[in-house]
Amino acid sequence: MIKLRRIPDLWRRYDVTVRDLPLPLLLLALSLVPAFRGSGTRFDGVPSQPYDALAVVAIALECLPLVVRRRWPALCLALVALGFAIDQLRGYHAFSTLALPIALISAGAHLERHRRATMVAAVVAYVPLAIAIDRRGADETPDEYVFFLLALAVMWVIGGWLRSGRAAEADRRRRVAEATRTAERTRIARELHDVVTHHVTAMVVQAEAARYLTAAPDRLDETLSAVTDTGRRAISDLRQLLDLLNPDHGTDPKTPTVGELHTLVEQTRRAGQPVEFTEDGTSPGATGFTLYRIVQEALTNALKYAHGGRTVVHVRYTEEETTVEVTTDPGSSTASPGGSGRGLTGLRERVDALGGEFSADRRADGGFVVRARIPAGSTS
Repeated sequence: MIKLRRIPDLWRRYDVTVRDLPLPLLLLALSLVPAFRGSGTRFDGVPSQPYDALAVVAIALECLPLVVRRRWPALCLALVALGFAIDQLRGYHAFSTLALPIALISAGAHLERHRRATMVAAVVAYVPLAIAIDRRGADETPDEYVFFLLALAVMWVIGGWLRSGRAAEADRRRRVAEATRTAERTRIARELHDVVTHHVTAMVVQAEAARYLTAAPDRLDETLSAVTDTGRRAISDLRQLLDLLNPDHGTDPKTPTVGELHTLVEQTRRAGQPVEFTEDGTSPGATGFTLYRIVQEALTNALKYAHGGRTVVHVRYTEEETTVEVTTDPGSSTASPGGSGRGLTGLRERVDALGGEFSADRRADGGFVVRARIPAGSTS
């Protein structure tokens, strides 16, 4: 059995003409019911006339065009107005005359081109109709004809108001979609930067070191093995990132564990960077994605700009927050290309989004220090 909450979704899948069909059919049926005859719009003094074949034609002209009131609003309004004119001049006063305000609202809401010309044409067409109705014996005063015209104009204005609201909502959704796409592109660029830069930097440093180890085969083999391991880890991380871009894959990134943080430090050591890693407090089972990226970016910068300089990573866990500080002494710069600053900017955005604090400063002796504070319980 189809769930009731799915019915609106299924209904919206139909063509707009199909969705607009029930109202004109209902209006047509009610107009032909004897109890509703003569209950439509009436100008005082115009004699009523029993339904005949022309009455059915007038009712059909008023009701059936409402099927295309959103697809072809101008055509719908013209046909409904023609049916309304026949109805009033013949004195049928059918219930279907209610179609005219509906057609006006629809035209005001959905007509995209020639709106002003359509409105002027409707006013011009109303003048001879009012004169013809008056000659049929109507007891209306000129003011009452004008009032009726203003009432029809209000229907058009209501349609225009609906159109403006729909346009504003469409614009809001477009801006939200653009902001979402921009944020997603930024997130992807940030993840690619974090993954690729760290691993490639480590491989460059290791490859540079291998050039000077030809006389020491054991160390050369160890260094090349480290390059291979780093490359494999880069491929693994890239595959995980590509999985996140797959619509059928979960969007939540894998949260690094404490062991992976230690692996990251060890990998940096194997690239030739002396790293001291200390932890205070009881570490949770998962370190948090942002914490991992902070340490990763700081160690990447140490490899690029202070290769061989002593690097100290200090992580402290408390019930209220997790803090990390990475200090690096001056060292030799590698052959890696200069940085764009995107990594540190991305980290600052990550930490700010979690309500924490982030800083990256150069020290007076030429080294640099990265500090961050992440509130406990943050989805990082």
